[in-house]
Amino acid sequence: MPDFKGAAVDQIDYRILQELSHDGRASDVALSERIHLSSTAVARRRKLLEEHGLLLGYTADLDMVRLGFGTMVIVAIELSSQAVKALNEFEEAVAKCPSLSFCAFVSGDTDFFMMIHVESFEDYDRVYRSELSTLPHVARIRSSFVMRKVLSRKLPPALFHRQQ
Repeated sequence: MPDFKGAAVDQIDYRILQELSHDGRASDVALSERIHLSSTAVARRRKLLEEHGLLLGYTADLDMVRLGFGTMVIVAIELSSQAVKALNEFEEAVAKCPSLSFCAFVSGDTDFFMMIHVESFEDYDRVYRSELSTLPHVARIRSSFVMRKVLSRKLPPALFHRQQ
């Protein structure tokens, strides 16, 4: 089994992670019934997975459309400089943008990819003008509106298939 910073992860741990990836609110008792292990053992293993940083937390999956944010925009940003100072200043400014749900520094022609959920095209115009266009060191902004979501997963199923 893989060793993660001193934490040996076995098949039972992967089953716990798999079950929690489907239902993060599952109790230790419910998990114990699903994986055929005592709830005490499940609780101990869950705690170890958390302590070793393999289980980072529990979140709610929100319906952005029903909440009024049905338009998703993927934004590609190219910076005018890739100097450490420029990257740091850009990343610090991005962290203050309330409309962004995701931002990653990437390889290739683009420097950063972002994901933004907005109410409408007009709402994106507001975000573009008030947040994106004010970011430091930006040379180019390319926006792509998601027409239809084809697939959305938190984790690839292969993560758990490899362990079986």
